[in-house]
This record gives sequence, C-alpha cells and structure tokens, in this order.
Amino acid sequence: MAEVVIVESEAEAGALVADEIARRVSARPDAVLGLATGSTPLPVYEALTSRLAGVNVSQVRGFALDEYVGLDPQHPESYRSVIHREVVVPLGLDADRVQVPDGRLAGIETAGDEYERAIRAAGGVDLQILGIGTDGHIGFNEPGSSFASLTRVKTLTAQTRADNARFFAHPDDVPRHCVTQGLGTILRAGHLVLLAFGQGKADAVAGAVEGPLTAMLPGSAIQLHPHATVIVDAAAASRLRLADYYRAAWRDKPDWQGL
Repeated sequence: MAEVVIVESEAEAGALVADEIARRVSARPDAVLGLATGSTPLPVYEALTSRLAGVNVSQVRGFALDEYVGLDPQHPESYRSVIHREVVVPLGLDADRVQVPDGRLAGIETAGDEYERAIRAAGGVDLQILGIGTDGHIGFNEPGSSFASLTRVKTLTAQTRADNARFFAHPDDVPRHCVTQGLGTILRAGHLVLLAFGQGKADAVAGAVEGPLTAMLPGSAIQLHPHATVIVDAAAASRLRLADYYRAAWRDKPDWQGL
C-alpha cells in the first residue's frame, strides 16, 4: 500500500516534498530527479527555491516525464520550455543535466529508446514527482497502458487534450501525440511521490490507491511500488475509504522514517 499523506494545503504538500528533495540533494549532490509538469508540482518547485538557496546544485540531474510530439521545442508550452522556465532557471540547475524526451518528428521512431538509455546511464531516477489525470493517467500513460511499458510515443485521449487545452490559445492547438516515460519506466524510480489537489482528482486518487490494479486506471500502478507516497489535500482525499487510517498513520509515523 502506498503511504497517503493528507495535507491542509498545496503549499504544505510542496514544502513536504521540497524538504525531501533538499535532503536527498544534500546527501547526494548528483541526485537524479524525475520532473513532472503542469500545475500540480508547482508548489514543490516554488518551495525548493528557498530550500536549495546556497546549495551547490551544479551536479543535480533531471528527467522530464514526457513531451509533446511535433511541437516546436521553443514553443512556450513545450515541456522543454516549461521545465526550463519553472524548474531549471528558478533552482539554478545546469540545463545540460536536465533532459526532456525529444518530440521532434525527425527521429521520433527512436526517441523512446534513446530516452530509456539516458535514464539507465544516469543510474535511474532517485525520486519521481507525479501528478494524476482525471482519468487516472500518470505521465501520459493513458488508460489501457501496459504496466510493463517503457518510454514511447502515445496518442492522447480526447479528455487529456481537453484538460490541457487551458495552456493553449485554442483546443485544436493541443498536440495529439506525445513521448512519455512508460509505467514500467516510472516504476523503476527509487521513490514515487504522487500529488493531487482538488475534488476533480478524488475519483482518480481513490482508484489509484484503493481500487483494483488495472491498466484502465494507470495510476493504480503505484500499488506495485515498494516506496510510493501519495500527498493530497482534503478534497482530493474525499473518496478514500481509509482516510482516517492514513491520517493516523502519518500522525504516528516515526520521525526517522522520513517521507
């Protein structure tokens, strides 16, 4: 079972994860971070700016979860641009050590295999930040994705494109394909930290944490991981049957165990 932490606010969630990342970077200056995009992880990155102030982060490495296919890398909503804008620059990371899947059409056939090789060459991801879609997807692993899947090109569902349309001038501008780390790739990370906020994520969170293990809800793959932490606000936790237990377990958790 994943550890579930129910917090009062997004800021509290961000502080918890930022503290853990700062601890890891202090212990291992070349720590490998798995970076998610979208609005959900922003409180983590915002809290990290103060946690890492004065810390030598020149050796920290990062791997983004996914990238749109066919979107100009310089487009403000390409995940290369988003990661650079929201993570690399504010945290002072070395841009050359932070990788994003190559979504350019030229060479797209091998983009997934090349990204897998890069992650393995780095020794794997130490801590992977995750969000979850309203349909239960993590990364861009849409419903039906294999739990053994590796980084590859995927077709986005209509729901995912609709959810992401807010970042584009027009819904038709949202790309139809992506390159995403697979569920099997994500499960290789040392520690999974999934964040979710708001009532709209309540069903997906309940399914991922307490529902059956099913490819129709890709987030349920976290049940297979030996160290998965789910951090949610009260609204996102509202459909969890064992919410009282999770609160008690977190309250009584020994300090030495950390996150």
